[in-house]
Amino acid sequence: MLEFLPKEIRDGLEMARKRALRRKSRLRVQVGHATFPILRFWDQGFALDADLTPNLRGLVDVYDGANHIFQCLIVASVTENGEVVCEFKRSTAVLDRPALDYWRDENAPVGYLPKA
Repeated sequence: MLEFLPKEIRDGLEMARKRALRRKSRLRVQVGHATFPILRFWDQGFALDADLTPNLRGLVDVYDGANHIFQCLIVASVTENGEVVCEFKRSTAVLDRPALDYWRDENAPVGYLPKA
């Protein structure tokens, strides 16, 4: 149905759609000091606006607002329909504590009382 509209109106509708996706999504990718809003996110990748984003590869940080939630290793990025579609090999959740290098017993005491 959009093919019957003039090109200017189709371009305006596409810009409005991208603006609404950017406004709705709180997710963003940070590469060094540059940040790019995520339009769509799924299990093995995400889509960014092609007008704002170069093709990305390597390790990037994903934020939800101010919260750092993932580190992703991007292995492929392709430009399709005005979006940069990035696929990642792994996404590691960011924790607020250091990683354990030993097994922690569930029934272990929380603390020890000093001798009186």
